[in-house]
Amino acid sequence: MIDFQTLLLFSAASLALAVTPGPDMILVAARSAAQGRTAGLVTQFGVSAGSAFHAIILALGLSKLFLAIPYAYDLVRYLGAAYLIFLAWQAFAARGGSAPQSPSNHRMSLLVIFRQGFLSNVLNPKVALFYLALFPQFLAPERGAIAVQILVLACVFLIIDFAVHGVVIWLAGGMKSLAARGRRYSNWPRYFLGMVFGGLAARLIFDGQR
Repeated sequence: MIDFQTLLLFSAASLALAVTPGPDMILVAARSAAQGRTAGLVTQFGVSAGSAFHAIILALGLSKLFLAIPYAYDLVRYLGAAYLIFLAWQAFAARGGSAPQSPSNHRMSLLVIFRQGFLSNVLNPKVALFYLALFPQFLAPERGAIAVQILVLACVFLIIDFAVHGVVIWLAGGMKSLAARGRRYSNWPRYFLGMVFGGLAARLIFDGQR
């Protein structure tokens, strides 16, 4: 089992990474500002599920595929960028105003938001490479099964990341209530969300070409 000192060092590294602005934090903040804290929280659940997926893949040893086959990395990267561009187009093309929704429609909208958070994380190959670069530094075969150690570290990272992003959700969610006070600015959160999706897509494309 992983010793306390290793968990402490890993927690410190995870906290430093969690407070550093990145695509996940930007997406969660934008969603919270555009649609409120509930939407931001559901997005974070989706992002966390995507991170957990990457951890499971790493535990199975499949993340090394990106290192062995460079084209696999590019394929996933472009698929992720295409998905984000599609989300940006949806945000800009959506009609202003909001009609009353039934409970079932509300649940469906939250499912869509969750799915978007999940796919935006899963289709970002840099997340897999992040796990592949960071986690081995804290693994030791003599402590037991490597797969179990990876999953334990992943749980620690997800808890810290969720706590940090929870603060971001609470702060950014206040912008939604401000926008709701005036019809003149009622569309800006939607445009802001579209620009964020477009910016993340551009970053995913051009950063991978460096």
